[in-house]
Amino acid sequence: MSIFGLGYVGQVHAVGFALLNYRVVGFDVDDGKLRELSRGAPTVYEEGLSEGLRRALESRMLEFTSDPIMAVTSTNVTFITVGTPNRSDNTQDLSQVIEAAKIIGEALRVKRSWHLVVVKSTVLPGTTDSIIRRVIEEYSGLRAYSDFGLAVNPEFLREGIALRDFFKPDRIVLGIRDEGSRDHLLKIYEPIDAPKVIVDPVTAEMVKYASNAFLAVKLSFANEIGNICKILGIDSREVLRITGMDHRIGQHYFATGLGFGGSCLPKDLRALIEFTKSLKVEPRILKAALEVNENQVNIALSLLKKHLGSLKNRKVGILGLSFKPGTDDVRESRGLILALRLIDEGAEVHVHDPRALYNAKIILGDKVIYHTDANSMLNYVEAVIIATEWFEYENLDYKNVIVVDGRRIEKARREARVYEGLAW
Repeated sequence: MSIFGLGYVGQVHAVGFALLNYRVVGFDVDDGKLRELSRGAPTVYEEGLSEGLRRALESRMLEFTSDPIMAVTSTNVTFITVGTPNRSDNTQDLSQVIEAAKIIGEALRVKRSWHLVVVKSTVLPGTTDSIIRRVIEEYSGLRAYSDFGLAVNPEFLREGIALRDFFKPDRIVLGIRDEGSRDHLLKIYEPIDAPKVIVDPVTAEMVKYASNAFLAVKLSFANEIGNICKILGIDSREVLRITGMDHRIGQHYFATGLGFGGSCLPKDLRALIEFTKSLKVEPRILKAALEVNENQVNIALSLLKKHLGSLKNRKVGILGLSFKPGTDDVRESRGLILALRLIDEGAEVHVHDPRALYNAKIILGDKVIYHTDANSMLNYVEAVIIATEWFEYENLDYKNVIVVDGRRIEKARREARVYEGLAW
């Protein structure tokens, strides 16, 4: 099989399938990334990915190429895993998907034998049937669902434990219209013990958005309750823990804090909200979830100003720039957004993250002061915002600083000179 696009999703799937003893060819347009991967160095941080890549390369089940035609013609299945970012108006940018579809179509014109194309990239409902199918047919001269297979297979990986999720998913969703694609995908996923749910492509595309939208709504609901609890002077963690004991509600994604970030939830929620305009639907709950999430950053800054007053020239630290622990991904991270807001307020901003400093520097440049030692950073600042719950932040010395805690670090709560929990 071939993997088109070697970002987070592509690298995890390339390694995962290779470890299942499938021969995998990974394609990307970034030659630097291909060189790093070929020498066994993932360009993203994921638990177990480096070791998995090493094993896959040693077994010769995984190779990388900059030749897309070879990637397609030497395999019988191609997974599209390129990015689908939002434009500035929150409409979905399909340029990478369309380019991949063009190249795959050109390769199929050369190959002329049956091939399965699987869309893993997150695309809005109807995209595969109305756009991707048309592009591949145009460039290949072939017909989907007869001359070549076409399917939607959304991913539900959680960054930080993505490889684990690959091997042990809750379900595998297959959006297909023809028997050949169905049989082929069922065979591919046979080694993975999880329910295989077969639906049409549009349903599969919508399942991805519905899943992410629900998680976003649940997190924002928790924060809304948490903000009420803080005013009441009660512990939101206890309220949510007891509430979540109801099996209809559950404990997962049910915690208060700075809100959600990352490459999926904010982007997909905005894209879905924008998409509903074409359907003449008013997604009130989805809009409210996004509004609550963005407001958590405002609340954190208000708590900081409560103790520092004006932030101009004040020394403020941020602990955590990745959007969650276990990853180096800073996309839409609350820590990064806070850093930018503090810069705008005129603060002297100090930052630390055990994994994400390199990626953060690409965005923040020389506007902040970077620290590789978190305890040392605390000696330079008057106040600190805890933005990511990295394990090492449980062992810092918080005695001499004001702490605004967005992630519930117990040691900070016990010993900080002044402590403010964001929603507790």
